[in-house]
Amino acid sequence: MELYPINLKLTGRRCGVIGGGAVAERKVMALLTAGAEISVFSPVLTPGLNGLQETGRLAWIPRTYQAGDLHNFFLVFCATNDPEINRQAAAEAQAAGALVTIADAPDLSDFYVPAHVAHGDLLLTISTGGGSPALSRRLREELAARYGPEYGHYLTLLAKLRTEMKDRLATAKDREKFWRETIDQETLDLLKQGKFSEAEERIRNAACCIGPES
Repeated sequence: MELYPINLKLTGRRCGVIGGGAVAERKVMALLTAGAEISVFSPVLTPGLNGLQETGRLAWIPRTYQAGDLHNFFLVFCATNDPEINRQAAAEAQAAGALVTIADAPDLSDFYVPAHVAHGDLLLTISTGGGSPALSRRLREELAARYGPEYGHYLTLLAKLRTEMKDRLATAKDREKFWRETIDQETLDLLKQGKFSEAEERIRNAACCIGPES
């Protein structure tokens, strides 16, 4: 299946989660990180979900999903072991104009949530199209081991200096060369050690060595 990769802003968006088990809890935690407003439909909740509803971080509807529940949602996540509920929820969500994903049912889903590694604004994602969450998690672990928090610090630093470097380096060719050549292990090592000022100074010094004559 062909998919279009996209990152959605969910701050203030209403998202429905059907199910109260471990899979539902993982979905809820990710949605909370994105700032979504969450309603969970389930007779029982995991201890983690129960703690979230007790502190007002989600709305709990303490019963199984029923027809008519999914109006006015932006996204719907269904994490139950009941194929009939999955089919009903998918049909209702789609009829209501919401996007829906059904755990372990790619054929009923409009989208899949990729495994990801996040460091600040840096987001590395892995998707298996709903085919193997275990493989997604394994690849995520490998990415997390390869790309640590220093890459997020590096992105923050590049964003901070981008306008200044654009003013100092007149041509697009100069800027392209500059950004490629400053992404090196020495700068990353400085950031990994928490030496942010030294890393920033190293990038500024590198800009002096690139110009029209280079």
